[in-house]
Amino acid sequence: MSSTLAAAAAGFGSGLSLIVAIGAQNAFVLRQGVRRDAVLAVVGICALSDAALIALGVGGVGALVAAWPGAVRAVGVVGGVFLLCYGVLAARRVLRPGGGLRAEGEAAGSRRRAVLTCLAMTWLNPHVYLDTVFLLGSLAAGHGDLRWTFGLGAALASLCWFAALGFGARLLGRYLAGPAAWRVLDGLVAATMTGLGLMLLAGS
Repeated sequence: MSSTLAAAAAGFGSGLSLIVAIGAQNAFVLRQGVRRDAVLAVVGICALSDAALIALGVGGVGALVAAWPGAVRAVGVVGGVFLLCYGVLAARRVLRPGGGLRAEGEAAGSRRRAVLTCLAMTWLNPHVYLDTVFLLGSLAAGHGDLRWTFGLGAALASLCWFAALGFGARLLGRYLAGPAAWRVLDGLVAATMTGLGLMLLAGS
């Protein structure tokens, strides 16, 4: 394997290992995919956001992130509050009768809400900055002149993962046709969002 392919493969593996972990962003993409609501927009936002953050890390911005811990803490507070609010909304859906694939997707402005929520879920999570900008940026620096190839591999991993999660989730639709199944999914989303929100606030 050439050094270029090795750097790209290393970036792909490193990026995938960080992205696959269960988190607020993945839970949101999964839910949107199951509902088939603004999936392309959500997948695109997540993949492009990760690519931009990875590029910043490869370009050396990670040092600035490490130098401004106060800014990271501020993002953590805002992100923690946002995730708690989203968790409460998901918990309300668990307690509310009805549901299903089209419970909310037909409402006017659903796509805009999904886009705004996805942007907040991505850019208000300090772990995103630490993982993509700082950690991947540091790993990329170890590849010298091939650091951008490493970054390209990591960005490709992000695109593949979010595309698989968002578009593959629709295969679960047949199992989530009833309200009871949707309550289970929303219960998991509520627990994930609330737990991560509390963790962000505790660590800020």
